[in-house]
Amino acid sequence: QVQLVESGGGLVQAGGSLRLSCVASGRTFATDTVGWFRQAPGKEREYVAHISWSIGNTRHADSVKGRFTISKDNTKNTVYLQMNSLKPEDTAVYYCAAGPASINVRSRTPTTSDFGSWGQGTQVTVSS
Repeated sequence: QVQLVESGGGLVQAGGSLRLSCVASGRTFATDTVGWFRQAPGKEREYVAHISWSIGNTRHADSVKGRFTISKDNTKNTVYLQMNSLKPEDTAVYYCAAGPASINVRSRTPTTSDFGSWGQGTQVTVSS
């Protein structure tokens, strides 16, 4: 099973930017689908974006479309989440997750149960 470690979170003012990283160890991402989720206090964990490691196509939740961009660096076995124009409602713990390639071909929005490997999360706080 792949181990995932997130980094890059922090405190930023509204309108600012952050880039989160998710590094895999134990094995490469290979054919995985790699996703980002977030969980705000008192709320359920919600889908943010995902990328197909082998194909490279991406999908983003409507709430972040146009502001967040998921990408990957094959040489570093790393997936990124570039977050621009941050809003206070983006405040949450952000989690990286890896799952099977089949996630990428489904039309429905991925859920937490689709992913088998999770990182420990990184806190993002956006002040108003």
